[in-house]
Amino acid sequence: MPLLRTLSIPLLLLAATLGPIYWALPEGLSLSRSLGIVLGWAGCGLLLASLLLMLRETRLARALGGLERMYRWHHWAGMAAYVLLLAHPLLLAADGWPDQRLLAWQTISPVGQGWPVWSGWLSLVLLMLGLAVTFEHRIPYRTWRWLHLGLGLAVLSGLLHLVLLGIDEPVLLILGLAAFFLGWRIVRDDFGLAARPFIVQAATPVADAMVEILLKPLSNALAVTPGQFVLVAFFDGPGFRGCGEFHPFTVSAVCADGSIRVGVKALGDCTRKIQSIGPGVMARVHGAFGSFLADRPAAPQLWVAGGIGITPFLAQLRAGPVKQLTLLLYLYRNKAEAAFLSELETLAANDPDLSLKPVATGNTVPDLNALLADVPGLAQEACYLCGPPGMVAGLRKALHDRGIPSHRIHFENFDFR
Repeated sequence: MPLLRTLSIPLLLLAATLGPIYWALPEGLSLSRSLGIVLGWAGCGLLLASLLLMLRETRLARALGGLERMYRWHHWAGMAAYVLLLAHPLLLAADGWPDQRLLAWQTISPVGQGWPVWSGWLSLVLLMLGLAVTFEHRIPYRTWRWLHLGLGLAVLSGLLHLVLLGIDEPVLLILGLAAFFLGWRIVRDDFGLAARPFIVQAATPVADAMVEILLKPLSNALAVTPGQFVLVAFFDGPGFRGCGEFHPFTVSAVCADGSIRVGVKALGDCTRKIQSIGPGVMARVHGAFGSFLADRPAAPQLWVAGGIGITPFLAQLRAGPVKQLTLLLYLYRNKAEAAFLSELETLAANDPDLSLKPVATGNTVPDLNALLADVPGLAQEACYLCGPPGMVAGLRKALHDRGIPSHRIHFENFDFR
């Protein structure tokens, strides 16, 4: 990734933090009170930047290094903002401790206070609840999404806290930007205004609990390249009741007429329902996102796919022969779950630069070190990994242990919300 793109998000967070601090830097106050004010404004700036990082816009994602990277920083910024904002009232209360303990308690206690204090505590409570569900993937996606919106309400409540305290500038500007980012996300992304209409032309079972869906555009086609993913919402159609929620699916083929294929594995309530989808179902598609297989070097390559992680590699192979020596290591539990295996064998047989090594792992965790030990010339290869997060994490460690530097390990996993 270019240096400027790598630094884009850290610089954005730094500017969002230092800007409010510079404006509100206190003078003539005690250390604890000054620090409490500074941390409060720093938390506001981080929350505003976190809202920007949750927008699903292709150009913005491209400029900031990808949607998955944006969401990772979005979570980190939200957690950091919560810690700073939690310290804010504690440091203000510490200003009166230990000489005036009652005053210190009254500073942070919502009892007997008015809306200026209540709105601040409401913001902290909503932040706490929103962050608590952020990393809980066992919650159904629809429930998780609405609970996660509490983070946006927390931002608005926190800014309202400042307005009620009589601080208008630059709070009104920050409040306007926060409302704009939230509205943009809800209207364009969640409600699908930014998505384009498609229709399901075919749905083909390719493995146990996995179907490949052919989507035809009903307006302008999307600009999609192999290795990217799209956000798709399926609606009601013939014999099918859609979920109406946008979920990420990796593109498994890009067709000349603008149609795309996506592979969908039954991993949750909505994706299990999609297994029964048929032609004629309407869909909306937003994207494309990601740069997983873009700008690959001319060096020999190792591709490792686990389960549905085969789809970006399949899209690349369907687009044409590889241009460098490539070994595709395909891991699956059993033949029934080996999606596209026969097609991959045919592609490998017709491409002298492509080697395919299918491995049935069974229900046990595969010995990744043993698998990599059989890869010739591993030290000179660029490595691309796609599959479940646990597999990707294990492979990254195994590759690092063999001296492969991080800049030659590229990965995409399926841990995206």
